Amino acid sequence: MQFHETYAGVRVLDLSENIAGPLACLVLADLGADVVKIERPPHGDATRSLPPYWNGEATVFQTVNRNKRSAALDLKSPAGREAVLRLAADADVVVESFRPGVADRLGLGYDDLVRASPRLVHVSVNAFGTGPLGHDRPGYDALIQAFTGIMEMTGEADGGPVRAAPSVIDVSTGLWVALAIQAALVRRAATDEPQRLEGSLVDTGLFLMGHQVMGYLATGTFPPRLGSAAPSAAPYQVFSTTDRPIMIATSTDRMFVALCRALGLDDLATDPDFSTMDRRLARRFELAERLQVVLATRGSADWLEALAAAGVPAGPVHDLGEALAHPLTAERGLIAPVDGGSTPDLLQIHLPMDRERSAPRRPAPRLGEHTAEVLGEVGLRLDDLTGSGEATTTSTRGNPT
Repeated sequence: MQFHETYAGVRVLDLSENIAGPLACLVLADLGADVVKIERPPHGDATRSLPPYWNGEATVFQTVNRNKRSAALDLKSPAGREAVLRLAADADVVVESFRPGVADRLGLGYDDLVRASPRLVHVSVNAFGTGPLGHDRPGYDALIQAFTGIMEMTGEADGGPVRAAPSVIDVSTGLWVALAIQAALVRRAATDEPQRLEGSLVDTGLFLMGHQVMGYLATGTFPPRLGSAAPSAAPYQVFSTTDRPIMIATSTDRMFVALCRALGLDDLATDPDFSTMDRRLARRFELAERLQVVLATRGSADWLEALAAAGVPAGPVHDLGEALAHPLTAERGLIAPVDGGSTPDLLQIHLPMDRERSAPRRPAPRLGEHTAEVLGEVGLRLDDLTGSGEATTTSTRGNPT
């Protein structure tokens, strides 16, 4: 079996929006699942309108929705609701990201969907959980970074809290949800019961802070903002050179000695004030200043060559364009053209897993591109959406175990 056939025969109904839920469904799609994305007309997923665009298509939407089919359905209409329930009856997994309570009001809550598909794996992606303290809170990546303390620890020492640039909460939540679904599909072979899963952004944010959380529970303190520096190792930060910054990451006493000798600071290597990590952390700012004086005398290429020869972990600080243009990026083969679609020069990025056997990369679908096709598979027609929503035939597709 090819890697991208892992979930062949598994059907996923993607009722989620933005990044976390759609990313989880993308993982399953790349593994061979048939993912049907339900979008509400006339605009569809909210990320379809977010710039920048590639040939008129939002790049955020393209990133997390390839290899899916799109059906445009009005979930507030009886016919649209009936169509979703009919599709759910034929699905193995449903992923939704409605604010708590919305799905029930639409008649598309957990109980409604499980009546349609008694062995369903149902996943709710939310921001702060469904309990009384969280269900009414709006939730976006930046709000979770702020709530969990990530922003308070991020930024320069003399500045204010800073948001991490990547959508680390959304992306990480999507990966956790995908992993939870995979586990549920394994359990499904041994149970006739439905499975109810939850992916919460706040849980992800706290888990990303795992060792800081443990440190706080142990000591009652947490690291202050340190810019590029690390709270548990020094020197472990960005330094300036004559032309551009470099990152130096020493995490052991041996590395520190090697760094000092590469910089011609043999006296520093033997100075008892800096001989252990605890002592270096206690004098981190004094240490950084002494190193910076020397590093500012030569260019980045010279220093990186010297540090590499000494076995000191160090590297350039790239911007995104430089990172993508680096030969190593091409060597990894993560970025490649899509297969087909209306934008022939469109590129996509692989999941960072076993790319040699991953699925072909079809571009993200146009809004409602597959509505008629998807409805036909469960015995409905487009005309049914303007009527009572009742279908005259039923699907014969069997759910895999």
